[in-house]
Amino acid sequence: MNYRYSDYSVEELYKEIGKLKEKAQKAEQLGNISEVQINERKMQVALAYTMNPEDFGSNEEYELKMDPGFTFKINYINGVFAWGHRVNLLKEVYEKEEAIPISLLGKKVME
Repeated sequence: MNYRYSDYSVEELYKEIGKLKEKAQKAEQLGNISEVQINERKMQVALAYTMNPEDFGSNEEYELKMDPGFTFKINYINGVFAWGHRVNLLKEVYEKEEAIPISLLGKKVME
């Protein structure tokens, strides 16, 4: 039976993250890059459910863990996803709004 990550306990989430990490490593050994990426994205979403969304605020900017050349300016938080815009090193804000798991957000950017 399939469950949503929101139904998992923290312990179950960490166990699931471990299983996904194992699957990603096996897929990498087999050279299946797309499966590696799928499992890594699932791990990020599961990890987001172990975090507190209230630790992140609207109109604040955070480093992106997986993309060091960019920061992310949050418009709003919906569940464990931050909606907002990427900002490059030249402080150019990308027009397209996107949602990312809060687990991908790093340190808050101080101006």
